[in-house]
Amino acid sequence: MKKITFRFSGSSTDFYPAYGISHLKEITDPLTTVLITDEHVYNAHTQRFKNWNTIVLKPGEEYKVQATADAIIEQLAEMEADRKTTLVGVGGGVITDITGYVASIYMRGIRFGFIPTSLLGLVDASIGGKNGIDVGVYKNMIGTIRQPSFILHDMVFLNSLPQPEWENGFAEIIKHACIKDAALFAELENKTLKQYRSRQKSICELVQRNALIKIKVVQKDEFEKGERRLLNFGHTIGHALETQYELSHGQAISIGMTYACHISRQLCRFKQTERVAALLQQYNLPAYASFDRQKVFDVLKMDKKREKKEMNYVLLESIGKGVVKSISLDQLGKIIGDL
Repeated sequence: MKKITFRFSGSSTDFYPAYGISHLKEITDPLTTVLITDEHVYNAHTQRFKNWNTIVLKPGEEYKVQATADAIIEQLAEMEADRKTTLVGVGGGVITDITGYVASIYMRGIRFGFIPTSLLGLVDASIGGKNGIDVGVYKNMIGTIRQPSFILHDMVFLNSLPQPEWENGFAEIIKHACIKDAALFAELENKTLKQYRSRQKSICELVQRNALIKIKVVQKDEFEKGERRLLNFGHTIGHALETQYELSHGQAISIGMTYACHISRQLCRFKQTERVAALLQQYNLPAYASFDRQKVFDVLKMDKKREKKEMNYVLLESIGKGVVKSISLDQLGKIIGDL
């Protein structure tokens, strides 16, 4: 069994790359463990949940709210879950977010782990310890930073992943390339989504490469005081778009990245916006969209990256080199209005 342990400020996470859910019982005792998943994952892989205590949620971002957390907590109480209980989120970003959030507050904190089942979950959402819920139009407004005890990658779950969810995940992969890995950006330009999907070795290597990019950034800056902010590239406008319009996370972040490139052109003399937009479109992601600038800016102003009257905005100096710039809300409002 291949296991890599990553240390953080006050904890560690055991990472099991390409490791089957059938081995989960070697990591956590089925008698004291509760799996949390959604209807899509459960119905596609019912047999894999056999002999495990399981809570099945409605799928979708609209259920990543306090009411769902309350319902899970009530079920855990009925199951007589205690401080020795382990929660395991088996699903995409919504499931891992809400599992980590509930585990962090139930009985003031219990052990938890993740088995991400979506590409976005594998390369991004399950990593880094950010676990939260949405409040109205404000995404991830309430939450915690607490690292999972383990992350297990069972690539078999990707077999049931619909095409839009593959595209969703590639938005975060392209983001990592933009901020940290110019060589990865070039590799993505030379391949297609179809090539990655059809070659298990290629997708395994891509997932592990991206997981390591994020893990290393988080290890340096677990509580987002500096470098971890780079992981928000495309997310400032992106999150505002995602909550205002019917867009997937990947679509919203993709559009957010393109506009961040245009802002980078103004403030950092970035000259490769067209190259970024072309790569996004190559992976069937949108590069541009028409949207109500004022409406989006009003939501964006409440983004967690705001500090008083300034926003910490992630920009690019070049492909593979992200930077964080503090922009006044007045200047940012004008820039967004002129995009």
